[in-house]
Amino acid sequence: MQTLISHSERDYILHGVESNLRADGRGRLDYRQVTFETGLISQCSGSARCRLGEGTDVLVGVKVEIGQIEVDGAEEVVNDKKAKRGRVVCNVECSPIASQQFAGRGAEDYNNELTQIMELIFNGPQAGIDLEKLCIVPGIWRDVIHYNIVVAHNRYHAEQVLDYAGNILDTIFLTTRAALYNTRVPKTIVQEVEGMMEIEVLDDVQEAERIVGWEQIPIAVTLNKIGSRHIIDATPLEELATEAKLLVSVNKQGKICGMQKSGEGSIEPSLLNEMIQTGRTIGQKIIEAFDVRLREEEVESLKSSSRGGGQINIQKLGFFAAT
Repeated sequence: MQTLISHSERDYILHGVESNLRADGRGRLDYRQVTFETGLISQCSGSARCRLGEGTDVLVGVKVEIGQIEVDGAEEVVNDKKAKRGRVVCNVECSPIASQQFAGRGAEDYNNELTQIMELIFNGPQAGIDLEKLCIVPGIWRDVIHYNIVVAHNRYHAEQVLDYAGNILDTIFLTTRAALYNTRVPKTIVQEVEGMMEIEVLDDVQEAERIVGWEQIPIAVTLNKIGSRHIIDATPLEELATEAKLLVSVNKQGKICGMQKSGEGSIEPSLLNEMIQTGRTIGQKIIEAFDVRLREEEVESLKSSSRGGGQINIQKLGFFAAT
């Protein structure tokens, strides 16, 4: 069941947005602090965890596995392309303890909606990932990248109360970017033995390579229309007061990789153009700041590993993406 807010709460949020002073002290285009860490799950090829402010918490595990290439009954040209490409498989799971919107009958539909958005973006050329580099033997074997995304937040300690603080898709995209930066694809050797193809996967971490094109992976900036204005990084109450929502997916160069409008309200053409430009500008700034922190964390982790004889001390890093 959809959570409702009172008229007084809605008016309070509306007046705050109009005055460029939101309930938590931010302006309309201010982002909350983003804290992240990478390399948490040793069983994965890459992993990352991002926390947005004191709330939304997303964990992404990336697993690179060898899979068979399957072609369907599509056109020959389409099948020919599929035969030479790897594949990205996404799965988003929102913990029902995090928010009541993740529980009940609509939870599965919501998880599927988020999963479809991720697969649509990351399996196309707009994702920046060179899927052809993931092909091992054309028409037979390929690398399959599995994203397993869990949305939750540990408010106190592990395995205790979970919470949710809004802006879920932006956090998912940021966490996925961090996890793919942390991902290493193991080197494979293909040889023919007695007429059969044999594939050897090397365990040497030094031989593993970063995913080609990771730096072009887009992030999402969700803009919420409240009254005649729009905001970014909405809280749950602000989301309830939202008339219409526009998701803008943008890459490092500021190229729009995808857009999706949701909500029952309309967006005027002039405001729509303004929201798109806002999403593009803020998206580029976030990527720039985020990538700097990713590289700093990697350097610090390597130094810690060198000093500690192989023990990597993951440092938590945060930044503000306020305009």
